[in-house]
Amino acid sequence: MGIPLDLLIPNMLSASSTTLKIFFYTIILSIPLGFVVALLRGSRFKIISVPIQIYQLIFRGTPLMLQLFFFMYGPFYIFGFSFKRSVACILAFVINYAAYFGEIFRGGIGAIPKGQYEAAKVLGYTKFQTFMRIILPQVVKHVIPATGNELMTLVKDTSSYNQVYSLIVIRFFKPLEHNISVNKPTVMEDSFVSSTEIAVNGYTK
Repeated sequence: MGIPLDLLIPNMLSASSTTLKIFFYTIILSIPLGFVVALLRGSRFKIISVPIQIYQLIFRGTPLMLQLFFFMYGPFYIFGFSFKRSVACILAFVINYAAYFGEIFRGGIGAIPKGQYEAAKVLGYTKFQTFMRIILPQVVKHVIPATGNELMTLVKDTSSYNQVYSLIVIRFFKPLEHNISVNKPTVMEDSFVSSTEIAVNGYTK
C-alpha cells in the first residue's frame, strides 16, 4: 500500500529545510575560510604552509561520511564532550569544503602572471592595494567555474545527509548513544526515520 501524502510531504519538507540550512551555512562559512586557507598555503614560512597542506590532504583524501562520524562521536572519546548533531554536521561540511575551496583559490591566485605584481609595484601600489584592486578581481573570474562545480557537489552531499545519517547513524549507533550519553535524535530525525522505515517496509494502518 502506498505512503499517504499527509505523512510523506511534511517529512520531506522538514528534511528539505534542514538540507537548505546546511547548504547555506556551509557556503557562508567555507568560502571565506577557504580563502584564508589559500593565503596560508601560499605562505613562504613552512611552519604555516606545511600544516595547511596536511589539513587539505586529510580532508580532501578521506570520505565526507567518515568526517561526519568523527565530528559526531570523536570529540566524546578525545575530549569527553560531544557536539549537537547539527553543529557537528555543519563543522564537518565547512572544514571539508574549505579544504577544496582553498585549493581552488590557491590555483586562481597562482594563475596570475608575476608581471602584474611588478607593474603594480612600479605604479606605487601597496601589496594590499595590488591584491584587492588587481589580483582579487581576476582570481574571482578564474575560480567561478570550479567553485560552481563544488557548489553543485555540495547540493548533493547535503541532500544525502538526512537519508544516510538518519538510517545509518541513528538506527545502528543508537545503542552507542545510550552508553556515552550523547545528544538524543531530534524530532525531525525521528520522524524522518519513521517515514523512511514506512517507505522501505511498507505502510500499514
